[in-house]
Amino acid sequence: MALMRSPFPGMDPYLERHWLDVHTKLVAYAADSLNEQLPADLVASTEERVAVEAESDVEQLFSPDVSVAEANADEAIGGQQSAGVLAAPFRLVAQVEPATERYIRIVESARDRLITVIEFVSPSNKRGEGLLSFRNKRAELVASGVNFVEVDLVRSGDWSRLLRPHRCPSKGRSAYRVTIRVPRDPGAVYLFPISVREPLPKVSIPLRDKDPDVRLDLQALVDRAYENGRYARRLDYAKSCDPPLEVDDAAWAARLINEHDANG
Repeated sequence: MALMRSPFPGMDPYLERHWLDVHTKLVAYAADSLNEQLPADLVASTEERVAVEAESDVEQLFSPDVSVAEANADEAIGGQQSAGVLAAPFRLVAQVEPATERYIRIVESARDRLITVIEFVSPSNKRGEGLLSFRNKRAELVASGVNFVEVDLVRSGDWSRLLRPHRCPSKGRSAYRVTIRVPRDPGAVYLFPISVREPLPKVSIPLRDKDPDVRLDLQALVDRAYENGRYARRLDYAKSCDPPLEVDDAAWAARLINEHDANG
């Protein structure tokens, strides 16, 4: 029996708390979808890098594996325990691994020439040193003739700084967005706003000038990640959304969740 679908018509904002898992799934599923459509001499592959973040946000970047062991008497702080002295009964060791960010490269298989990069933006790409690193790398790629596609399905972080040096008009402000940069139109950014209240679109992915665009169905990718991640069983919609939705959107979401619960 198929798992229950999300109550939201588009991106489920409650998925953001599980972004590392969702992000990994979206990148893998997107690469598979693209390889079903690309010309025979192009291939979409997944690559990875260690996330970059400002020191103040480091706790949001790591996936800790914590082990617990009882402390021996001589391991307690201050050495040997003595009467009336409080000593730690446990020694906690955190084995901290930096988070890995994945993205998609479309290359010519014969020459390994990079054609297009597709990024599913993470919160770490929109704040601190991670934002600066992301913008610099993006500028280098576009300047070298590479198409660059950003799919932003998280509300954490400063998306307006990520868009710089461009500025978004008030009508273009939205919860989510896709931006596309193509070398044949230098200095321009194509911005596609996406409301939290609408289904996610099919995005045209630019390739070489001679190639027709291929389509990436974002809604199908998110639906697949939701089902395969068993999020219908994992998400608690009775809790507040994190990060919080805008006031009007929060009221809309509450009605949607109530209707979803009533319909079973």
